[in-house]
Amino acid sequence: MTLKEHLRTNIHLALPVMASQLGHVLVGVADNMMVGRVGYIPLAGASLGNAIFYFFMTFGLGVTFAITPMVGFAHGRNQPQECGKVLRHGLYVNTLLGLILLTGVMIIANFLGYFGQQPEVVVQATPYLMIIGLTLLPMMVFQSFRQFSEGLSITRVPMMVSVSMNVLNVLLNYILIYGKLGFPALGLLGAGIATLIARTGMALLVVTYVLTDKRFKPYLAGFGWRGLDKRMIRELLRIGMPAGLQFVFEVGAFGVAALMMGWISAATQAAHQISINLASITYMTVSGLGAAAAIRVGNQLGQGNYRTMRTAGLTLVGMGAALMAFFAMVFVVGKHFLPTLYNDNPQVLQIASSLLVIAALFQLSDGIQVIALGALRGMKDVKIPMFITFTAYWVLALPLGYVLGFHTAMGPAGIWTGLFLGLTFAAVWTLWRFNHLALKKIAAG
Repeated sequence: MTLKEHLRTNIHLALPVMASQLGHVLVGVADNMMVGRVGYIPLAGASLGNAIFYFFMTFGLGVTFAITPMVGFAHGRNQPQECGKVLRHGLYVNTLLGLILLTGVMIIANFLGYFGQQPEVVVQATPYLMIIGLTLLPMMVFQSFRQFSEGLSITRVPMMVSVSMNVLNVLLNYILIYGKLGFPALGLLGAGIATLIARTGMALLVVTYVLTDKRFKPYLAGFGWRGLDKRMIRELLRIGMPAGLQFVFEVGAFGVAALMMGWISAATQAAHQISINLASITYMTVSGLGAAAAIRVGNQLGQGNYRTMRTAGLTLVGMGAALMAFFAMVFVVGKHFLPTLYNDNPQVLQIASSLLVIAALFQLSDGIQVIALGALRGMKDVKIPMFITFTAYWVLALPLGYVLGFHTAMGPAGIWTGLFLGLTFAAVWTLWRFNHLALKKIAAG
């Protein structure tokens, strides 16, 4: 394939995934903008609740990502029944895990007062966390069918489902947060209820779509209940558990950073929520390229086309770097304007503006590491990347952030500087590992 053909294929695969991911994060942006207009205390409550929730959610998402490379590998080898078998076992594993994660969230929600946060923030966060915790089960079902579809390079189906339900989510936000159409004004709790309704709808729609669309029919022969294959469950967990931990190490680090911000003040925590919400737009957009990397690398690995596999992964990294450089410029230019879309408190706006400058600095690193991790998942290489992410965030980013944030004059900017250094470490080592493994495959023939 020529470079132009690689770019065309990458864009064809990535755009629907990027649109789907961006839709999810824009709902979060709408949540925060609407809640921020209620006050900065509810916004800080959203920050605390999401910091805990994302810890559980991202682990679950990571485990579901095992389906994509396994389906892509079987698809590359022209084994359609094996693809359906992966979906069946993935749905079983992910549903069970969703119940476990839901239980964990409900337990933690009763102990938010022990995290050293402002009491008024805890009052807002507790019921909100319980409501969004209920979304874990439908989300895991949705992800199972989404990863199956994307593993077959059919990326538009989950995109259409996501976009339609995201529109519903924003409409329900407006109604339930502010109390429109005869409903009471529920504030932050209303945002949680809207998310629960929308995610349940997403699960129902994607299941119906996949089971009835004729494009999936050849692959669903292996989906019917025929008992469980322990070997396949072990393979799903072998790939999924380290991938889940990768996400926990990264997102968990940002969650701990949110808790650190809360130790300073509620205004600082609200500013962190604004800045991380804006940064999540760019992260989730480029993660579409990471998903495309997992699909393309897994498919070419299954076909034994190792040179094409390497070129596909590296061209996606280049595309991501260019995209994130653009987002970095947007953050620098809009550092004063963008936070005003969320809140009008002068202290919150000043802190958020300074954090956006640091967010601009780590855009390139963030883009490279998320795509490189996707490419490594496509190669079914997950254990070493797990250790890389652990070292990056929990050995480097958080300790450095704590020291710079609480033992120097940097304050909130110091905590984010630690995150920037951790992301850069992760970017360098994950990209090196993908290139190293790809070259080994090429040399071995």
